[in-house]
Amino acid sequence: MSQSMALQSQQARVAHRTSVPARRSEPVHHHQESRTGRRGYTIAHAGRQVRFGPVAFWIAVGTVVVMAGWSVVTATYFAFHDDVLKGLMARQRAQQYAYEDRIAELREQIDRTTSRQLLNQEQFERKLDELMRRQATLESRASSLGGAEPAATGSIGATREPGRKPAPLGDDFINPRRLDGKQSSIGGKLDRIATSLDRVEQDENAAVEGMRARYETRTRKVKDVLASLGLRYNALPQAAGGPFVPVRLPPANEGFARALTRLAIARAQTQDLTDTLAFVPLRRPLAGELDVSSGFGVRIDPFLRQPAMHTGIDFRGEVGDPVHATAAGKVTKAGWDGGYGQLVEIDHGEGLATRYGHLSEIDVTLGEKVRAGQVIGRLGSTGRSTGPHLHYETRVNGEAVNPAKFLAAGVKLFGGS
Repeated sequence: MSQSMALQSQQARVAHRTSVPARRSEPVHHHQESRTGRRGYTIAHAGRQVRFGPVAFWIAVGTVVVMAGWSVVTATYFAFHDDVLKGLMARQRAQQYAYEDRIAELREQIDRTTSRQLLNQEQFERKLDELMRRQATLESRASSLGGAEPAATGSIGATREPGRKPAPLGDDFINPRRLDGKQSSIGGKLDRIATSLDRVEQDENAAVEGMRARYETRTRKVKDVLASLGLRYNALPQAAGGPFVPVRLPPANEGFARALTRLAIARAQTQDLTDTLAFVPLRRPLAGELDVSSGFGVRIDPFLRQPAMHTGIDFRGEVGDPVHATAAGKVTKAGWDGGYGQLVEIDHGEGLATRYGHLSEIDVTLGEKVRAGQVIGRLGSTGRSTGPHLHYETRVNGEAVNPAKFLAAGVKLFGGS
């Protein structure tokens, strides 16, 4: 038994001697092949050895690497998380500001579009109001022009030429819808209406000037006729009067009103002369064509067959033909008067008078006021007469003058009526 214990002690010393140099020359862990032929990893420490298989070894290594990486990431996060948060917040703020700027830009565009629409709507309504006012003004002008040229007394016709009446604006313009894509079309229609109103205004101005020119021409014509007759006639109208209020022309910037006032002045002057003509014996005493049987002046007396002065004109006719007053006036004689037979004499004022002799019938009374063209009697052959005819005289301040020049003046003014 002592021999066996000595043998074990000797083997332990031999193993100890062989293990020390191996620990010095080999690494802490190494790969070696087992007796069974399997490969693995051995870790020795303090005389102890731990053997790992390849799979377990690499799992352990991967776990260590992952934990190390996680530790590094975690340490980096805690070291720099404030800067990261600041960067994220700055980026978020930048995006927010960008969104806010975009929203503000869109709102500004909407405001500009809305403002433009409101401005266009306001301009449209303002232009429409202006057109409506112009139309109302032109319609009132047309009404004024419609009654600006009344018919003249006698046969002087008055040709009315009022301004063209503007066409009314439609309901689409009076109650316009909200402006949309058709705005340019509506604007074009308004422009065309404005152009039409301009033409109407020009026509009305031209009509006013044309009427004034005609009034002035007629006034000059009447004055020339009266002058050719040696008359300066100013008849006083019946039942007229009132205070004198001079006419004042509107300011120059009111062109149409000024032109209309001038037209009224010209019309008043023409009307005054027209009223005057009503008392001038310019009309025919008989209807139809006049058949002169004996003119004014020296002739051979039909009864005595001697030269004599004929103070009027004889017009043939049929007994009972109506005899008309050649001017307005007052009857101063109505009855038998010697060689005149049945006679009517009318005083026209300003020294003018007419006589109608040889009547078969008298239809007016002494002192009666008669109008131009009124029937005063019937043609006959009373008094010193050789057959049915009308003896017609025109007298100025009691002196007989040739009625032919008055009748010729009437033809010039009235066209032979």
